[in-house]
Amino acid sequence: MITTVKTPSSRCRWGLARGDITPPVGIYHRMWGAATHDRATGVHRPLLATAVALAAIDDVDAAEPFVLVALDHCLFWPAEMTRLRQALLEDQQLRPEQLLVTFSHTHGAGLMDRSRADLPGGDLIGPYLDQLAQQLNALVRQARMDVAPATISYGVGRCNLAGHRDAWDEQSQQWVCGWNPGGPADDTVLVARVDYDTPQPSTRDLPANAGATIVNYACHPTTLAWENTLISPDYVGALRETIEQATGGPCLFLQGASGDLGPREGYVGDAAVADRNGRQLAHASLSTLESLPLPQTTSHYTGPVVSGATLGTWAHCPWSDERRRAACGFALRRIVVPLPYRSDRPQLADLRRDREHWISEESAAVGAGDLSRAREARAMIERATRALTRWGHCPPGDAFPYELTLLRLGDAVWVFGEGELYQLFQTELRRRCPDCTLLVGSLANGWRCSYLPTRETFAKVSRTLGSVRDTGVYQAEVALLAPGCLETLIDAAVDAVRALIV
Repeated sequence: MITTVKTPSSRCRWGLARGDITPPVGIYHRMWGAATHDRATGVHRPLLATAVALAAIDDVDAAEPFVLVALDHCLFWPAEMTRLRQALLEDQQLRPEQLLVTFSHTHGAGLMDRSRADLPGGDLIGPYLDQLAQQLNALVRQARMDVAPATISYGVGRCNLAGHRDAWDEQSQQWVCGWNPGGPADDTVLVARVDYDTPQPSTRDLPANAGATIVNYACHPTTLAWENTLISPDYVGALRETIEQATGGPCLFLQGASGDLGPREGYVGDAAVADRNGRQLAHASLSTLESLPLPQTTSHYTGPVVSGATLGTWAHCPWSDERRRAACGFALRRIVVPLPYRSDRPQLADLRRDREHWISEESAAVGAGDLSRAREARAMIERATRALTRWGHCPPGDAFPYELTLLRLGDAVWVFGEGELYQLFQTELRRRCPDCTLLVGSLANGWRCSYLPTRETFAKVSRTLGSVRDTGVYQAEVALLAPGCLETLIDAAVDAVRALIV
């Protein structure tokens, strides 16, 4: 008979600061190739930035913190990501491995690309990003000043918001990026409650000064698509609002390995659908949150009680000294995994010619009054532009230096990877490291390597240039790295996690 049940926990120093980073209405907003608008016409919900400072429990002055910055943006291209990180590293006097910038990945925030300054609303991008860097520096400084001893308690729930999104369209004989009801979809929701140190309350209610709720879930924020003209955090906004109304503390959302996962109801222009999706995830998270016991307690079987039946009773008992020491583990590690580029890597000259072709096609379609054809050509121009950006900023050499960041916090390991990882990364990592609570984040420090699909996904590719008309799986079409790289990365991540928890 099992007589003891532990709640996975971390003891550390925790500080959090948050601010509104909503861009101005009128800024360049076109994120979708199929969109016909350029400028944002309003705001659905504000975009937020959250800075978290974490340090070992005995690091009283937080002299060696780990700083996590979570942004309500889709992604930043490599040049902007480098600029932002460098500014924060210099201002905060941090080593590169001590700072991680990640993204909720909302597709309703707009594409923050300084090179689009000549497009409608593009002149607002540069000043916005400059202001953002200053604002983030202030938030990080505040989070570091506010670090205090805290306990993080983890629980696992389930939510079926996300669906598999590699779907075969039998009628048109092509792969599409949309809900595939027959495909696998990881429904894991990792929820964590952060409690600052206080005397234990007499009830299971959350302490009055609950530090935060963390929600880690894998699902593309693509509820809102080309018809949406509003700046929006997508479902993440209503998720946060619902949880914060229930708990009274801030909610931090961390995007999981969602390369092949998206909302079952998505690609719409109605913001109410995004709110509904967010509330669905929030209620699943709150259910898990309510299941957590008081911090720094362990469930123990206390023996039989004779009643109408002989009852077996349990109680939440304070931690032993040994249990407390185990929860205080703190270690930071960043490893570089060399992953080969794909063998059919396109030449930049070919991509430029392809872009020029579609510019000519759009001009001809507009001249002929063929609006449908013009819209399609404009989407293909966007594909070509993004392909040039992806391949034009690749690190030199035959292999991509993929960065994997791991933070050991007591019973948990937080694992962050670059780009957009397929769900196999998190499901396999959890399967092979079953004794460790794993928080898995993606888009860590940007999108340099694009997608990391499974090896099997590449078999569904028909053509390789990222901007041409294709019938293959989109994520494999635009991937920079060779088939098998995801599986190689999983092996490296498993080894790294096991080394941290020995």
